[in-house]
Amino acid sequence: MAVYTEVSFEELERLLKQYDIGQPLSFKGIAEGIENSNFYLQTDRGAFILTLYEKRVNPDDLPFFLGLMEHLAERGVHCPLPVKTGDGKSLVSLNGRHAAIVTFLTGISLRRPDAAHCAAAATVMAELHKAQEGFALSRPNALGPKGWRPLAEAIHGADTIEDGLGEMISSSLAELVAAWPGGLPSGVIHADYFPDNVLFVQDQIGGVIDFYFACNDFYIYDLAIMLNSWCFELDGSYNITKGQAVIQAYRAARPLGETEIAALPVLMRGAALRFLLTRTYDWLNQDPNALVRPKDPREYSKKLRFHNKVKHAREYGL
Repeated sequence: MAVYTEVSFEELERLLKQYDIGQPLSFKGIAEGIENSNFYLQTDRGAFILTLYEKRVNPDDLPFFLGLMEHLAERGVHCPLPVKTGDGKSLVSLNGRHAAIVTFLTGISLRRPDAAHCAAAATVMAELHKAQEGFALSRPNALGPKGWRPLAEAIHGADTIEDGLGEMISSSLAELVAAWPGGLPSGVIHADYFPDNVLFVQDQIGGVIDFYFACNDFYIYDLAIMLNSWCFELDGSYNITKGQAVIQAYRAARPLGETEIAALPVLMRGAALRFLLTRTYDWLNQDPNALVRPKDPREYSKKLRFHNKVKHAREYGL
């Protein structure tokens, strides 16, 4: 979340005439994340998020994202619910951008979740994987192995970030594409299940947000993304206590098959490479209009080096 496209209060008032959500009381940009322009909206009837879709978001994918949130919310997953206009539309246009208003979820994201927080979040991930069943739409993972090479080829100057980073990306890409498994249990996954996308109210999950990378892929790949983002410490070391908490809680809600367990080391490397690629590209192609600085890709080069030494899924806490 960031702000690339500004919205004046007059433009907001015109937009809200299409909705029945009350009169605006407060409206401000949210300077977090990197993908879309997001605004916090408070009306006399409640709190909402207004999103203008930017950058990587393909307009053709928006019905999938918004429909998925509706589907999950109907099945008990606490996630933002798209608000519809008076004529039943979830998607509108504002300042030359596709836009949507969704409900605001109460809670805070934790910068340093402990093992209990990790377990709670893993349980919700497993529930999300089960709740997506029956969703009629599908979306390929644009940032899966097929999308890595074009992204890598668009990166110029990786070694200005870290010596040898370009070679690390090139060699890892070749190895992982060749080793990537097939036929694992799959369905719609969140694909960006970072701590900043899971909200807590005290020790309970208040909700899951930011479904704009959701896609169809292996469930265990989603778990690999979570292990990468929740279970490493600031010094780059893997916290196996947190890893055990994540895996045990997930397995209690959705058992893992032997093929999924065997594939975990490769998928952990792939998840690290995926975020290394996007962070490297964003670092080298910063938008001067964004309110936030892109995230440091070196966090994921450290993680990838760790994964390159792992021989068995046991080393992650199984």
